[in-house]
Amino acid sequence: MQKVTIKREDLDFQCREAYKTLRSNIEFCGKDIHSFAITSCIPNEGKSEVSFQVAISFAQSGKKVLLIDADLRKSVITEHLNSGRIRYGLTNYFAGQCNLEECTCSTDEPNFYLIVCGPHSPIPTELLSSSMFDELLETAKKEYDLVIIDTPPVASVIDAALVGQKVDGVVVTVASGEVSYQLLQDVINQLKTANCRILGCVLNKADLGGSGTYGKYYGKYYGKYYRKFTIDR
Repeated sequence: MQKVTIKREDLDFQCREAYKTLRSNIEFCGKDIHSFAITSCIPNEGKSEVSFQVAISFAQSGKKVLLIDADLRKSVITEHLNSGRIRYGLTNYFAGQCNLEECTCSTDEPNFYLIVCGPHSPIPTELLSSSMFDELLETAKKEYDLVIIDTPPVASVIDAALVGQKVDGVVVTVASGEVSYQLLQDVINQLKTANCRILGCVLNKADLGGSGTYGKYYGKYYGKYYRKFTIDR
């Protein structure tokens, strides 16, 4: 197993509490949730950040967590790593160059494990829909309490829907003010058509310093900006 250290981000109080709330809401979705994917409608909504931080939150609660970077087109998960030599990633596994343990990274955060995406592949859709990925997930679910998968945006490619069919649920990250209601509905319907179980949505990049009562209240006590995470079932 490879070893890496992660960058320690100084999250403020409201962010830490928001991730704990998201963790609790996912837990309340049922005891049958042993794996789930996190996606978004469009790029740059913060899904990878949410994936990474909620995985750490689950690990800090005592669960043995594996985060899989399945965004094979535009991965940013490695930006959270501080040091460590990574030889194998997910695409190396698909190429038959390693097994699950060899492509997995242990981290300096107890209970938190990671598989990075690996070298670029010209056929990400085919890889994520393959039986090899099915086998990896089945093996991982036996070794870890929870498997979280970061996937590409739904409106761009079909990858997230393919992964969503293989896991126990899907969480959609939505950046406040950046995605129309219609696009979100289209994304949700696309996932449902693919027989994906929608666990809920994460509202990200919310401005709580606005003119509304909700914004005034939280802006007064927690500051103008922070990430607010909710599960909307």
